[in-house]
Amino acid sequence: MCPFKPVIVFNGIQFKRSCSYECKPFGICDVVWFCFGLLLLADVGWAEEKKPNILVILADDLGYSDLGCYGGEISTPNIDRLANNGARFTNFYNSARCCPSRASLMTGLYPTQAGIGDFTTPKPAANKGPGYLGRLRNDCVTIAEVLKPSGYRCYYVGKWHMHPQTGPIDRGFDEFYGYTNDHSHDQFDKDYYERLPKGHPKEIDPPEQDFYATDVFNRYALEFMQQGKRSQQPWLLFLGHSSPHFPLQAPKERVDRYYERYLQGWDTLRGQRFDRMKQLGLLRETGQPLPVRSEVPVDEERIANGFAGKQNPAWDSLDKDRQRDLARRMAVYAAMVESIDRGVGELVKHLEDTHELANTLILILSDNGACYEWGPFGFDGVSRKGETVLYSDSGLDRVGGRGTHSSYGSAWANLSNTPLRSYKHFTYEGGIGTPMIAHWPGRISQKAGWIRTPAHLMDIMPTILEATGASYPTSWRNESIQPLEGVSLFPAMRGEVLEDRTLGFEHQGARALRKGIWKTVWTKRVPYTV
Repeated sequence: MCPFKPVIVFNGIQFKRSCSYECKPFGICDVVWFCFGLLLLADVGWAEEKKPNILVILADDLGYSDLGCYGGEISTPNIDRLANNGARFTNFYNSARCCPSRASLMTGLYPTQAGIGDFTTPKPAANKGPGYLGRLRNDCVTIAEVLKPSGYRCYYVGKWHMHPQTGPIDRGFDEFYGYTNDHSHDQFDKDYYERLPKGHPKEIDPPEQDFYATDVFNRYALEFMQQGKRSQQPWLLFLGHSSPHFPLQAPKERVDRYYERYLQGWDTLRGQRFDRMKQLGLLRETGQPLPVRSEVPVDEERIANGFAGKQNPAWDSLDKDRQRDLARRMAVYAAMVESIDRGVGELVKHLEDTHELANTLILILSDNGACYEWGPFGFDGVSRKGETVLYSDSGLDRVGGRGTHSSYGSAWANLSNTPLRSYKHFTYEGGIGTPMIAHWPGRISQKAGWIRTPAHLMDIMPTILEATGASYPTSWRNESIQPLEGVSLFPAMRGEVLEDRTLGFEHQGARALRKGIWKTVWTKRVPYTV
């Protein structure tokens, strides 16, 4: 009998060598067996293709032009590097607010199809139907639920905001660190953030004085990447930052670097952004001037700082104390965005060090446009219950510190959204337009550049399905599943033209339709504009 009986495993099937006669090493049996192995490898193009890792990074309330690669003055070199070696979308849309956008991204559906057309609530919204349950519906699936049957390990870090009753572990993710309830929280309060499944140890647990949520989210993303590497399985990692959503908070030394820059004011900086956007090719040279400052939405005068329904004020019209207060607020915001970028650099370095960057699809985007709440001077305290505080002299250093709860207001949000109109909540471009960067060496060409085809958060799921080869189910947990609404973006990133389609938007009475170059908008206070 032949003493050599190796095994070849192909697509989970074992092929065992067995001979019924005597043979010598490297004789005829070895030659035949070697040729058989070559045939198997040739059948799959030498070897079965390795499935890609997927990294999705979602910022919260990031404006359209805040990133350096979109014209912003905030330092984001790591994100810029990915953008310069990948694709950038100029007409990428979200769903105007945190939770509807997350529901759409996670399911490949419109928010109402996913069950979160409005906000997350503990009970279904009265008389509003299944599109407004306030949680993910049972007849939709998440990206994690689709990828797990294909062998993926699935990790989630940060802000969930799709209701704790349909939390990340319930909806397909293996590991989680962050918070499942509420839109934001004190970034220095470590007790608010949890590790799931319950009982899993906190691998990263800095002391209270060193805790800053954005940094800890970045570190957990790296930890979960390392766990995915050790599992020897492909992985999905969703990093949902709460930055730069209010409360505006960041380590003081990062804030200090930006303070002098923002003393220039929003009018000067809007003009500079507008010029850079044209230099980058994001905006085509049409001869059109920078649009005028956006209006402050109509709201209670107490929280709109007396500017409800009026245009944001000129920077030079403000007194020096107000300018210093506002410059400090914007400096904190910028430091939060920079902190996201620092984490991106750490994650990309790990992927390079482990030779996984070329096999990882990275997507970076925002959940909605910049947030105006509630007037040009921002607020302090808990949203509508708060009031506007004027910080001056030594009090300026308190802005962005532990226990504070400040926003930066409508005029800085107008800068963040340059040159777009309006803000988060609304369906004008400033509310639903987001930067979107896609990076995958070898699969997304550096020549992809600016992609002007309109696209939407619901396109992320089918894009990931094409990248991974995973199949979208027709049923799940004994429920018939709605068909995908989105489309894969890979044709657009290959230079092809996506089929023209109508995109719809609706949130709390603000509505819009876009088809081709035409868009119509309805708001709560104006019948419609085209």
